[in-house]
Amino acid sequence: MSSVLDRAGSPSAGPDARGRAAAEADLLVRAPRRRTSPERICAALTLVAITVIAVVSLIDLNISLASIGDSLGNAQNFFARVGGLGFPEPAELLELTVLTVGLVLTGTLLAAALSVPIAYLAAANTTPHHMLRGIARFIGVFTRALPDVVLAMVFVLMFSLGTLPGILAIGIHSIGMISKMFADAIEQIDEGPRLAIRAAGGTRSQEFFAGVLPQVLPSWVATVLHRNDINLRGSVVLGYVGVAGLGLEMSHAFKSLNYGLGLGYALVIFLLCVVMEIISSAVRVAMLGEKDAGKGVFVKLFSRGSILRQAQEPKRGHRFGTVEQALRRPWTAARVRSTAAGWIAVLVVIASVVVSEIVWSDLLSFWARIPDVAARFWPPSFGSYGFEVIGAAMLDTIRIALAATLITVVLSLVIGSLAARNVAPNRATHRGFRLLLVIVRGIPELILAIVLIIITGLGPQAGVIALAFGGVGLLGKLIADSFEEVPRGPERALLATGATRLQMYAAATFPQGSRALIGHTFYMLDTNVRAATLLGIVGGGGVGYYLLNAGQGSNYPLVASIVIMILVTVLAVEGLAVWMRKVFR
Repeated sequence: MSSVLDRAGSPSAGPDARGRAAAEADLLVRAPRRRTSPERICAALTLVAITVIAVVSLIDLNISLASIGDSLGNAQNFFARVGGLGFPEPAELLELTVLTVGLVLTGTLLAAALSVPIAYLAAANTTPHHMLRGIARFIGVFTRALPDVVLAMVFVLMFSLGTLPGILAIGIHSIGMISKMFADAIEQIDEGPRLAIRAAGGTRSQEFFAGVLPQVLPSWVATVLHRNDINLRGSVVLGYVGVAGLGLEMSHAFKSLNYGLGLGYALVIFLLCVVMEIISSAVRVAMLGEKDAGKGVFVKLFSRGSILRQAQEPKRGHRFGTVEQALRRPWTAARVRSTAAGWIAVLVVIASVVVSEIVWSDLLSFWARIPDVAARFWPPSFGSYGFEVIGAAMLDTIRIALAATLITVVLSLVIGSLAARNVAPNRATHRGFRLLLVIVRGIPELILAIVLIIITGLGPQAGVIALAFGGVGLLGKLIADSFEEVPRGPERALLATGATRLQMYAAATFPQGSRALIGHTFYMLDTNVRAATLLGIVGGGGVGYYLLNAGQGSNYPLVASIVIMILVTVLAVEGLAVWMRKVFR
């Protein structure tokens, strides 16, 4: 505006120029300004308050660079004492690995199957009644908030030790995430095919299987595969409550102070997580194609070969000239690959169920044990500890989650930004940081916490560092994907004016991705609250320590009280996240 007034007041300016300048100045003065709603102000103040609490928690828990430096020194001494890694016999290791993969896959597929009707009822455009939608949404939130380790404790009481408690715990806990993502995908479909089937007299089931499912199948497959990767990392903690597999053997090794063997199992689990992510990427590309396979280092690796094969195929205009041709799809290379991938997936599912060694008769006999097991947990009680002790431990869990989330956000903002293609200075930087995120994401937080606890001793420091480090892999990937999806117009406009990449990032990329960043941060906080509880089981501080002791001591009323506190906390965080996303939408 000052430049306009300067031009208007210059001696060389004519009457017309001065009139135009005055009109422009008047327009700028009278231009309406967007009013900030009280709700947005309240949300912003809430964000500031949460950040302040997280900083205070970080200080109170004595998490500093000096303490981390001391831990690095202790780590060198620890690994010098441990010596080399130990491994079981190859045949035993292979059997444990196959068993772990089998029970994780079976549990994930159980959740995928149960999520279909729940998502159908939870989606606004397919549910028969709004009350059923509310019930389905509640089931999703409840199963997502209920810790899988608690479910495993309950099922161990019903079925004794083995794989079935782990399968059911993984399956029920995973319903929450899969059904939510599936319901969101259903609500975003093109309504044309579904309404056309209805207009032709189709039933609700025909509408779903012919008009809805083909559109959401790519999203459903990608969500199930992503959840399977998470379940594989989470299966480690189930070993601490008696679920068979690598996690159980690793817990036995650490409890017997055989650290070399325990670290050997930890290395195997880490490599298994990386291999599983590679396989998931290959399956997504083979079944969904490069467009719907998502993003990631390994997805791009397999997509590149797909792109090359597509380039070698002759280009065609309309593939089907008549209805008869459309009904007789040709066996192209893409169709052969997708069909082969589908049959391989079916064979893997069958093999997973077989190697899990499920005693099917237990599914018929456990119903008689439900009243007795339920009576052990009710009514809830804090026992000899009292509410003050358990409440303080729950506050410690929240503080650990807040402190870890703060560190994760700071680190992920740097690493995730450099992993974004439109922010990284060159392709090597982009690929290098993407690979770093994959490696970090492959390390289960529980394994990292166990190693840190052995090095630094019991306490919240190990839990905070483990959660912060493990969260970088997930949050960094989400931030990188969000920054790559922002509109490129503002970025190109700034580059055209001579702005640097840092200026482009600060003025265009970050402001456009800030809304997604807020949503991802609250998702990370929600995840960390649940994970902090589990890390307490192995000595990472917080209420998880009391949860494990109560479970092992058969103090089930205390277990019920702690679970209720965890549920209330998780639901409060999720409600806050929903409100924040709605305000900043």
